[in-house]
Amino acid sequence: MKTGSKRRVLPRDFLSIFDTTILHLRKPYIIAWWSVAFPGFGHILLGHNFRGIGLIIWEIFINTHSKINAAMVYSFMGNIQQANEVLNPKLLLLYIPVYLFGIWDSYRGAVGLNKEYKISESKQAPIRKYEINSTGINFLDKRSPLYALIWALFIPSLGQFYQHRILASFFTLLWTVIFIYNSNFMEGFIYLVQGHFERSTEVLNKQWLLFLPSFYFFTVYQSYSDTVELNKLFIKEQAEYLEKNFQPSDFKINKGRLVE
Repeated sequence: MKTGSKRRVLPRDFLSIFDTTILHLRKPYIIAWWSVAFPGFGHILLGHNFRGIGLIIWEIFINTHSKINAAMVYSFMGNIQQANEVLNPKLLLLYIPVYLFGIWDSYRGAVGLNKEYKISESKQAPIRKYEINSTGINFLDKRSPLYALIWALFIPSLGQFYQHRILASFFTLLWTVIFIYNSNFMEGFIYLVQGHFERSTEVLNKQWLLFLPSFYFFTVYQSYSDTVELNKLFIKEQAEYLEKNFQPSDFKINKGRLVE
């Protein structure tokens, strides 16, 4: 009598009208590094969207209330006294444990998902090709990583939109607009173009401005790397489909002698 049960494996992708999620190998150190750059980014790369969004909102709230970014800018400028004056310590101690947890949890999650990926690959877990209903259509196809990179360089979120990550793209776009508006980035840029360098730096809000580089380069990285992985999955799906439907089950490659 059989006592063991067949182990269920994760599917290699999940398509919905609003998102495209795939299972693939990730380097845990890269995932942890993005969590260092901005809490929540590592979880977003792993597909833990709700957990990642929660950590991102937490980072923005605590950082803005405690003026951590502004204190960092003054510290980089060598103005330690002004950095101490601007820093609000009321919620600062709550920031550190959550920050460290985000790094540890994203690394742990990457290691675990890599194990699940290897099992899914060995078992040839199903790959979903289409999702269609009355609200729209999403399908697995081949996209250009270069185009994803270029669109992400123009405006954060367009690379994600190109990948059919609709919810992620709107979330990224929303916070990008908030950062640009509150940091007076466009106003400072206009002054810079006009040659008013001192005025350009005066109008900038350092606290909000420091959020922009992390968000910008993360969307560029995610847009390019995830498009590469989507293409790999598309090729696997095509190969498995052709093998299953067109290759005879008794097909074998016989090795012959080398002809000189």
